Amino acid sequence: MDEVPTPIGRAPAFLGMLDQVSRLAPLKRPVLVIGERGTGKELVAARLALLSDRWDRPLVKLNCAALPEALLDSELFGHEAGAFTGAQKRRLSRFERADGGTMFLDEIGTASQAVQEKLLRVIEYGSFERVGGSETIRVDVRLIGATNADLPAMAREGRFRADLLDRLAFDVVNIPPLRARPEDIPLLAGHFATRMSAELGRKVFAGFTDRALERLQSYDWPGNVRELRNVVERSVYRMDRPEKALDEIVLDPFVTPDWQAPVSPAEKPVSSMADAGPLTFPRDFGADISAHERSLLEAALREAQFSQRRAAELLGLTYYQFRHHLRLHGLADKEARKALGPKG
Repeated sequence: MDEVPTPIGRAPAFLGMLDQVSRLAPLKRPVLVIGERGTGKELVAARLALLSDRWDRPLVKLNCAALPEALLDSELFGHEAGAFTGAQKRRLSRFERADGGTMFLDEIGTASQAVQEKLLRVIEYGSFERVGGSETIRVDVRLIGATNADLPAMAREGRFRADLLDRLAFDVVNIPPLRARPEDIPLLAGHFATRMSAELGRKVFAGFTDRALERLQSYDWPGNVRELRNVVERSVYRMDRPEKALDEIVLDPFVTPDWQAPVSPAEKPVSSMADAGPLTFPRDFGADISAHERSLLEAALREAQFSQRRAAELLGLTYYQFRHHLRLHGLADKEARKALGPKG
């Protein structure tokens, strides 16, 4: 088996899930892994295999959603020569390749009813026939299924076999989403940043600024750990001064560059300090920028009648980016915003 990364986290929900995995691993029963995209379902499956007595046997993986029904059937159960057009020779099944080891089926809820029936037979009897064949093939494979679908609801609606769900769900491992383990965000971010710095040939990663950490922790991470890794690695490689602590977090790589969004002649630019008359020097550049940023936030809040989501849209920010800036300028508190007065 390939080397399995060590799970990183100290949140109670995460540690509880790892404890369950450790207790399940030695058993030969099927397991169902439930988790949102990016939570690490494949990593959990690999850990189940690594901690079992099958650790030195094959771990075969297949994403059921990646193949149409006919090809999925052929991949899982193999086929005989001449079974269908293009089948010029016998093909061994994934189950045969996993014999003695573990089979991980991701997105198992997308499998057709016909494939589900064959899976049920493999779990119950350890046997199947190749597509186009009549020979009974016997295998010893532990099955781990993964999904983010509501399989019990699908079973009630007749879209997933209830008997297969009963066999698969000897026990269910629920992976907590990243928003349920916020204390792990700095830990994971530091790990990904250090690894990316090493990949770029940098001797050290200087850490995150408080502003960067606050931005990471104020985001809701719909893509979970995978999205966090992408964001951190993207931000690290874009650093202009890698010897300094990372301050700029690039959450969205699809943000339109300035040169792609010319200002319409009809648009009135936001008033600037220069509108008040000639500038005098020396100045505090940071304080000037902070004051201008605060005035933008206040103006947007008034224009949106203090709807934060609408104000965020007016400034071209996500809701979580907007909330981050409110906190930076002491405007997150309802009483502080009330002091701005009504729109007008």
